Amino acid sequence: MYHLAQLNIARLLQPIDHPQIKDFVDNLDRINELAEQSDGFVWRLKDETGNATAISVFNDPLIIVNMSVWESIPHLKSFVYDSNHKEIMRKRRNWFEKPTEPHMVLWWVVAGHIPSPEEAKQMLLHLTRHGPTKRAFTFQQVFPPL
Repeated sequence: MYHLAQLNIARLLQPIDHPQIKDFVDNLDRINELAEQSDGFVWRLKDETGNATAISVFNDPLIIVNMSVWESIPHLKSFVYDSNHKEIMRKRRNWFEKPTEPHMVLWWVVAGHIPSPEEAKQMLLHLTRHGPTKRAFTFQQVFPPL
């Protein structure tokens, strides 16, 4: 059995403690709780504060990551596009630079495997270099588990 892992990154317009980013930070706990209570949620990357904003995966302090594992593509899609998550992300231009390269990647993991941030980074780099493949893909071009 396989689960779906996802990584998405965003580059902040200002440091995380800047007043311009406050609305985003103020909604983090609510949106993270919504994810954890969503059907099909398995796991998400977080530190002792309950989020992943301080976890450095890329060599840029303004890049923040969100990483999670879901039971299936429909479960993740439902959270992303059909929940209150989409409302908060409508404001993303207030907090994040517009991406110029792939910023989200999906990949299959064996159920029970918790991917590391380095594994996720490698999947995003693979997607960036090769486009969607069976190894690393996007919602626009999905592949079945290997």
